[in-house]
Amino acid sequence: MPSLTYLTLDKDVRQVQQTDVDAFAAQIQGGVLRMGDAAYDEARKIWNATVDRRPALIARCTSAADVQAGVQFAAKHRMLLSVRGGGHHIAGNAVAEGGLMLDMSGMKTVDVDAAKRTARVGAGALLSDFDKAAQAHGLATPLGINSTTGVAGLTLGGGFGWLTRRYGLTVDNLMSIDVVTADGARRTASATSEPDLFWAMRGGGGNFGVATSFEFKLHPVGPEVYSGLVVYPFAQAQKVLRAWRDFNRTSPDALSVWTVMRKAPPLPFLPESAHGTEVVIFPLVYCGEMKDGEGAAAPVTKFGDPIAVALGPNPYAGFQTAFDPLLAPGSRNYWKSNNFSDLSDEALDMLIANIGRLPGPACEIFMAQLGGAMARVKQSETAFPGRDAHYIMNVHGRWDDPADDDKVRDWARRVFQEAAPHATASGYVNFLTEDEAARVEGSYGANYARLQTAKRKYDPDNLFRMNLNIAP
Repeated sequence: MPSLTYLTLDKDVRQVQQTDVDAFAAQIQGGVLRMGDAAYDEARKIWNATVDRRPALIARCTSAADVQAGVQFAAKHRMLLSVRGGGHHIAGNAVAEGGLMLDMSGMKTVDVDAAKRTARVGAGALLSDFDKAAQAHGLATPLGINSTTGVAGLTLGGGFGWLTRRYGLTVDNLMSIDVVTADGARRTASATSEPDLFWAMRGGGGNFGVATSFEFKLHPVGPEVYSGLVVYPFAQAQKVLRAWRDFNRTSPDALSVWTVMRKAPPLPFLPESAHGTEVVIFPLVYCGEMKDGEGAAAPVTKFGDPIAVALGPNPYAGFQTAFDPLLAPGSRNYWKSNNFSDLSDEALDMLIANIGRLPGPACEIFMAQLGGAMARVKQSETAFPGRDAHYIMNVHGRWDDPADDDKVRDWARRVFQEAAPHATASGYVNFLTEDEAARVEGSYGANYARLQTAKRKYDPDNLFRMNLNIAP
């Protein structure tokens, strides 16, 4: 009798009868893909091109019932299981080699209740889907900065962006989650229903179940915000980075000023002579009255002698896509990340030295400014660690030629190691790569024991292990 070969949770090779596979496929409204099907290769592709895995089955989920069937099938056969939302996580955990991948990309619905300032968002929605729907009503919630990121993965790992200093993390604005747990049950987790599960899923990643939808609170934002870029030549890096750090210590919560250090892309407002040279870029967003934004941001233009200043009113949803061209899918990517409570002169000098050693034109180091509302939430209130992080660094290795794999990864690891003495012990789990499992416990710190307790309650057999895993 025909059968399908697959990998178990323990990576053993087993077979399941084709009749069982066919019966499962009949339950999935969006259909099930197998190797050789026309849409299979496109469905297994994700953002990071270093990930090239082949699931035994891809279930194209369009409803919570589809997800429930997928979880039950995987649990019955102890089949390695992964969940693909936006497919944007650097580690590539969305794709289970030889296992079952639940493809959530068909669940993109975003329902906004403008009167209540809430939104119900499907687990396959991208940031662009959410921003577009909410901005139609002049509303938003804190999300990331790349519009092709999936809402689900971003949220489960914490979520930060331009609005975080004023309105907190993505998880701080989460009201409830619909989830399918390892026993196949459909649950709603909130402050009053399954509160332990709700606590754990606000930062604990995909360790406790498959989220099918999220309910968020929204805030009045835009539709235009004072925003843009200020660009300085790299020769002024030491001066302007110190000025930026000092300015940030007293800047208002409504203003977020980050820094990106890299070779200048051919932006239309930059002189051609700057293209391809190392620069220090300060992207910023003021989330408040437009008339106040210009004054609040003015000091950023006076850190030194800028090459270019491109600040003014911009559509919020448009600025959310500003970095998309630099983060387009299809390239090879490797990240290393540290959290910082502050940036010493020595830490800034270390960053400057490593920008002088960039291994490729698309590689960069960015520093996100946090604090504000995020830091005023107690460490124990959600699973998200690192409330003391006023900066998150992402060493972003990005390249196209596999021959450059070692060169770029070695550079990223060197920056991480040199930054470690200046950083906190915690890390941002959404930025951890697949070779950083050892950092998971340290990243969660005092919250880790409670997360293990929740894991034992909701996933004692560790069905959900294709993630930055919290072992029961």
